[in-house]
Amino acid sequence: MPITITQLNTDEVLRYMGCPPDKAGATLRLQVDSCAQELLQAIRPRWNYRVVEITLAPEGVALEGGLLLPGEDLKAHLAGCGRAAVFCATLGAETDAIIRRTERLDMAKALTLDCCASAAVEAVCDRIEEELQGKFPGCSFPFRYSPGYGDLPLEVQGPLLDLLDAPRRVGLCAASSHLLTPRKSVTAILGMADGKIEEKKRSCLGCPAQDSCQYRKAGGHCGIS
Repeated sequence: MPITITQLNTDEVLRYMGCPPDKAGATLRLQVDSCAQELLQAIRPRWNYRVVEITLAPEGVALEGGLLLPGEDLKAHLAGCGRAAVFCATLGAETDAIIRRTERLDMAKALTLDCCASAAVEAVCDRIEEELQGKFPGCSFPFRYSPGYGDLPLEVQGPLLDLLDAPRRVGLCAASSHLLTPRKSVTAILGMADGKIEEKKRSCLGCPAQDSCQYRKAGGHCGIS
């Protein structure tokens, strides 16, 4: 199931850099465009998914097979869904390697590459969502939901990867800190409902970065919500 990304949204990269797109000058945009092209040559996106039945339990969301995803936020998010597509995606180890190599020579460039990679893995996930939605016509889908968002803990990363056989299939693992390796990777749950459900949007209230978000401190937002 190959996915190819040939360009990045410059405004999205700038947001990851903490720079409002309307404040970015021509020089910074050229730097981002140059790093984006270099990064796109290095990434090797890989992904895997599994569709499971879900049950809303008192403690959270129970997946077919026995895995419990704890918390109230995901349970509310998946209200009306009887199934979910659990998926993982990674840009590959070479993405981490190119950022590390650049850190030894040019930290500013390394930061830009890192933000380009963050935008790239999100673009990959957007493509995955589109592909999964195409496989299940007539279904409704709330936005994808990842560990670390709301009250869904990072501790579920490892069990989700086991469910997807991710170490073998895509080379994706979780460290003892529950962070993913390679670093530019994602696990996510995409709810599926057979009928219409209430449209949900990402919001600052559920974001794990809300307390430290520079956009909120400045009175703005990142543009995702």
